[in-house]
Amino acid sequence: MVKLTDTSFRDAHQSLLATRLRTRDMLPVCERMDRVGFFSLEIWGGATFDSCLRFLNEDPWERLRTLRKAMPNTRLQMLLRGQNLVGYRHYSDDVAEKFVVRAARNGVDIFRIFDALNDVRNMEQTIRVAKREGKHVQGAVSYTVSPVHTTRTFVDAFKRLAELGCDSLCIKDMAGLITPAAASELVSATKKEIGLPVDLHSHSTAGLAPVSYLSAVQAGCDVLDTAMSPISGGTSQPATETMVAALEGTEWSTGLDMALLLEIKEYFAKLREKYRSLLDPISERVDTAVLYYQIPGGMLSNLVSQLKQQNALDKYDAVLKETPLVRRDLGYPPLVTPTSQIVGTQAVFNVLSGERYKMVSKEVREYAKGYYGRTPAPIDGEVRRKIIGDEEPITARPADLLKPEWPGVVEEGRKLGLGDDEEKLLLLAIYPQIAPKFLRGECREEELVCGPPAPAEPSQAQPPSAAAAPAQPAGDVRPRASQPQRQFRVRVGEKLFEVAVEEPGAEEPRPAVWFPFGTSRSGREPQPGHKAGGLVTVSRAPAQAAAAPAGPSAAASPREAPPAARRAEPAPAGGLPPARAVRSERGAVTSPMQGTILKISCAVGDKVSAGQVLAVLEAMKMENDIPAPSAGTVREIRVRKGDQVAPGQTIMMVDAN
Repeated sequence: MVKLTDTSFRDAHQSLLATRLRTRDMLPVCERMDRVGFFSLEIWGGATFDSCLRFLNEDPWERLRTLRKAMPNTRLQMLLRGQNLVGYRHYSDDVAEKFVVRAARNGVDIFRIFDALNDVRNMEQTIRVAKREGKHVQGAVSYTVSPVHTTRTFVDAFKRLAELGCDSLCIKDMAGLITPAAASELVSATKKEIGLPVDLHSHSTAGLAPVSYLSAVQAGCDVLDTAMSPISGGTSQPATETMVAALEGTEWSTGLDMALLLEIKEYFAKLREKYRSLLDPISERVDTAVLYYQIPGGMLSNLVSQLKQQNALDKYDAVLKETPLVRRDLGYPPLVTPTSQIVGTQAVFNVLSGERYKMVSKEVREYAKGYYGRTPAPIDGEVRRKIIGDEEPITARPADLLKPEWPGVVEEGRKLGLGDDEEKLLLLAIYPQIAPKFLRGECREEELVCGPPAPAEPSQAQPPSAAAAPAQPAGDVRPRASQPQRQFRVRVGEKLFEVAVEEPGAEEPRPAVWFPFGTSRSGREPQPGHKAGGLVTVSRAPAQAAAAPAGPSAAASPREAPPAARRAEPAPAGGLPPARAVRSERGAVTSPMQGTILKISCAVGDKVSAGQVLAVLEAMKMENDIPAPSAGTVREIRVRKGDQVAPGQTIMMVDAN
């Protein structure tokens, strides 16, 4: 018999609905979910903490207690990011201990614990505490494909997790990359060498997951992660009902009641309609380009959101192509929180600034210094120097270098009037920027727009052609080559516009990156002895013009072009898009992107040196230093801590010396 873990209350809506599902909308179906007989229900952890505070004005601790009460007969499961807990950095051991204890005592039965880099040292503390609390610990390894990730490396990581006392193991395939053959090989090897129960968690992004699930089951997999069909597929998990039906009548039958599941399905179908405006076509569909970009669903929707915020959705394709280059530079980390944010956000920075690693976040610097753990492969030396200069990275367990943080959290909590309420103090410890506002009652629930889905966003570009010219060095960023133009006169309503349209030109090469499925994209037969895996170059096909509607009505009633055709400027093939030109006053220090001012590090009248940090900006969940462009004197500061700023907005004025 194969068992199922249903993710509808956590990963499914995180993947498809931006983690916006409200607790009140979960409760009506809880009694029926509790009767199904799932191995477990994943209901907590991951991005739910962040979203509860940031968007839903909900207390995540109260959500856990409420769901525990509503589903007393089923094991409740959470996803825990090892030493990162539910945040985006490592927290000290004392904070990690208190968090796990509170989660266990509020209703978590199974802790699925992972580390983004598969550095087991970052999982030791949370595993130890969860076991001490008498809970089931499922040690997870982040599955990915790269030149340095093999079945052997994954099994070795599982062995170390078993030695730490884990009760079961999870293959965490966050991007839906695992093939049937790879699933069979990894499950078989893990069961043979370790013997613990194995859970396969995957996503349907590439369309492989249902087939890989069957292959894993035949190899001895014990548990599969699924989601109720209305919020399954695409970047979510395979459908629960589908897997139940597929295994029915076999030796692996789940034994679950399909009639009850169909009742539950009807509820989620109505819920899907309620949240329809949050559904994004990018997240819903199968996209085999993920096999190249390896971007998990949550990260993909996050990139779209980030680019929308920066008014830079036209750079979407360029960011997708830059992401595997950044991943290669940073030592092939698996793309899962927080490394997915680190890699993805750096790709956005590289594209928006027009120069690779010109701007890096605090998190990227700490990653390069070793504070997130041991990278699967060494970081590119030139890239490391651009990020941290001549500093030597650490080699110790990162948390060993962290001083106990809890006393400082308690002191800060006293200032906010939190007393000794550990749950509130933990919110403050993990989210020091947004928790105070929530705890003061100043947050408001984000309005849920009930209506049709958002218009389609630009699709992922197709996997690149290997027939491109020789690769350029990774740091080579060239200006866009000029193209011949054609002039058109376009009438929109009563207005006439002169429009210049560039002719498609020859593609320019991009750096070569590793691709696990071979290099041939031309349809030619592979050469004898060819093995999958190799280098390909990233290129971009000329954008196709949107087809005009046929017939006379097209001219009489012009229609707005779809988003892909409305892009201001397609990303050039030969390098990163040029940075947006920002007109500013002389001496102005401007915001490079939209975000929130976290800190002002100077005062009016201060003498500052070139490169000195003047302010810290939170953008795309990362902290970014804003340096002085030159030595001078601070004449004026136009923002305060907590202010929202737009791209190009003047933050302060500095008179040059």
